[in-house]
Amino acid sequence: MRCPYCGNDDTQVKDSRPTEDSAAIRRRRICNACGGRFTTFERVQLRDLIVVKKSGRKVPFDREKLARSVTTALRKRAVEPERAERMISGVVRQLESLGDVEITSEQIGEFVMEGLKGLDDVAFVRFASVYKNFSAANDFRSFLTELGEAEEISASEDDV
Repeated sequence: MRCPYCGNDDTQVKDSRPTEDSAAIRRRRICNACGGRFTTFERVQLRDLIVVKKSGRKVPFDREKLARSVTTALRKRAVEPERAERMISGVVRQLESLGDVEITSEQIGEFVMEGLKGLDDVAFVRFASVYKNFSAANDFRSFLTELGEAEEISASEDDV
């Protein structure tokens, strides 16, 4: 494993343990050249996924890009990083279990929105504003109105 600080290939694992959801192994490492400490995660990858963009372009799925977008939506929100990581892992598992190597960016967006909805309402709306390309305040208003109507329908179905 290459050190993120100095680029040296000679690093040593100091501690390994499973993550809370046991979906990955967390490894604490130290660089033998500069002494820098860092953490890596080892995860099972069922298949190499390809993302089909709206333009039709195909790119390899990048879990880190997904994590960055979720982290951006959750910025300055009181959500523990472990909960966010579990949500991201859940989204990746859903994508891998679809059974298809090619997935659309829309599928990813919908799974992330569903995950964020259960995690934090503000992060959900932040992500939706970028994903759905809101351009005016009315876009927010319409989205929140639709969301409220959908929740009212869901709540009335629960009463039945």
